[in-house]
Amino acid sequence: MYLRKTQRRNGDGSVVRYLQLANNRRINGTTQAEVLVNLGREDKLDVAALRRLVASINRYLGDEDDVTLPLGAEAGPLQVEAARPYGAIWLLDELWHRLEVDTALAKVLGPRRFRTDIERVLFALVANRAIAPSSKLAAADWVSHTAAVPGLPAMDDDQAYRAMDLLVSADARGEVSRSVFFAVANLLNLEVDLILFDSTSTYFERDGEPAPDDDGAVGLRRFGHSKDHRKDLPQIVIGLAVTREGIPVRCWVWPSNTSDMTVIEQIKDDLRDWRLGRVITVVDSGFSSKENMAYLQRAGGHYICGVKMRDGSQQAREAMSRQGRYLQVRDNLRVKEVRLAADPGRRWIICHNPVEAERDLARRTQQLETITAELDRIAAARAADAAKAKTAAAQQGKKKAPKPMDAPHRKAECALRDHPSLGRWLKQHPTTGRLSIDATKVKAEANYDGKYLIATSDPDLSPGDIAVGYKNLLQAEAAFRTVKTTLDLRPVYHRLDERIIAHVLLCWLALLLIRVAERRTGQSWPVINRELGRVHQVTLSGPAGRLRQTTRLTPAQAQLFKDSDVAMPPKMSGLEPTE
Repeated sequence: MYLRKTQRRNGDGSVVRYLQLANNRRINGTTQAEVLVNLGREDKLDVAALRRLVASINRYLGDEDDVTLPLGAEAGPLQVEAARPYGAIWLLDELWHRLEVDTALAKVLGPRRFRTDIERVLFALVANRAIAPSSKLAAADWVSHTAAVPGLPAMDDDQAYRAMDLLVSADARGEVSRSVFFAVANLLNLEVDLILFDSTSTYFERDGEPAPDDDGAVGLRRFGHSKDHRKDLPQIVIGLAVTREGIPVRCWVWPSNTSDMTVIEQIKDDLRDWRLGRVITVVDSGFSSKENMAYLQRAGGHYICGVKMRDGSQQAREAMSRQGRYLQVRDNLRVKEVRLAADPGRRWIICHNPVEAERDLARRTQQLETITAELDRIAAARAADAAKAKTAAAQQGKKKAPKPMDAPHRKAECALRDHPSLGRWLKQHPTTGRLSIDATKVKAEANYDGKYLIATSDPDLSPGDIAVGYKNLLQAEAAFRTVKTTLDLRPVYHRLDERIIAHVLLCWLALLLIRVAERRTGQSWPVINRELGRVHQVTLSGPAGRLRQTTRLTPAQAQLFKDSDVAMPPKMSGLEPTE
């Protein structure tokens, strides 16, 4: 008598396995299996009932203390071969399939056959980036020895780099991004009428820029403006488009000497090919050139953009000077719409945050008090030196005191004038060179407290909706924070441009999966990862064979899987009976 395993292949290619309690009988000179009990599907096996049966048999045999006998074994306890984290990986893998990322990859990779399952390797790299970010070499070791990745027992770094190269070649025209996004949009019923775009930079732990190739091209790694304050290292610029829910739509990679003003045309053209319909693009003031705004209006598109109030255009200054009544949108947001006769195709929205206005006032007051105290100190020190020189001259019988040393005081004044935050409030006398507070500038700055200016070409949205849409840019900024911290985008050690782009694409896919998980569960990804990281897959072996068993789920863990609308990890899997 033994456990017998059978399997059946469905029309979609999936395999269903069944367990049976069988006994071999010899009939007409041949051995035939006689099924005594059908135990059902392997993935839905009632393990507790089988354990009770084993315990009952052990009690009958007098082996009550040994209740760990393997299924179908005559004797010998099970041994634990390995225990690997499984819960978070299972969740990401289920979302990976629900979002049809595997289908999108299979579609763009084509009918090519590989010795390694490229889709599984790419998923493993994305899961590693979301769960335990590391280098590609360490990721290969993580898959082979630490984590339990479905369908991929092991991999090496060569397979990882090969998969990255294929990913870049497949996504050369954004096909992977497009297929994945529309699958996500259909699954989550996303609103794609508002596309938020922003850019950032990241640096490389390498010596400098690469040498030009035969065609004179230098590559992506260039020195330029660093938003990470690492101008000593080569950089790249990363663009990211997200929906109002924070779901990433697509990413771009450019050399670090690329100006924000020059990328809008590419973004508009790339997203136009997706035929999203009527789309309003939201950008900050770094992209708000007249040419960019005109380009975003092509093919019926519209824009919402931030405008620099202090050093912007004549229209911006005129809009800020207009009087009018504010409309209350939220407790901390009031809006006022302004229309200019000289610019009839654009609407100007002045937003005011009373809480931020109080904060600006308090900050400015504190800075002015600091400046006043420092100017008083310099004046007192200068007067004290003059009095000391006069006293010394009187003691020496001199009628005229020598001019005191003024270099230390001028040095203090120069330091105050060049201070990054305090110097803006000072003006310097044209003849004496003395510093004083610029009252005119202080009064002008008070008019900007708690305010920011928005321009839009959309004629239908209400001023409140425009302001709220612009504030949603925080979703793009939050995405960059997640990519740089949780997913460890930086520092980057890759040298080849293709690998750099692939690294960014892997981070984008990881961000997509964790944003979907966060949106469905209402929990942050660190909380989800920490809780599901306690779910392990345990590999057991014994005389009857090997099997893998998932640790029992806690109510909190089961609720995360339920809220994510994915199947629970199988209690038992991978049963391999001894031949």
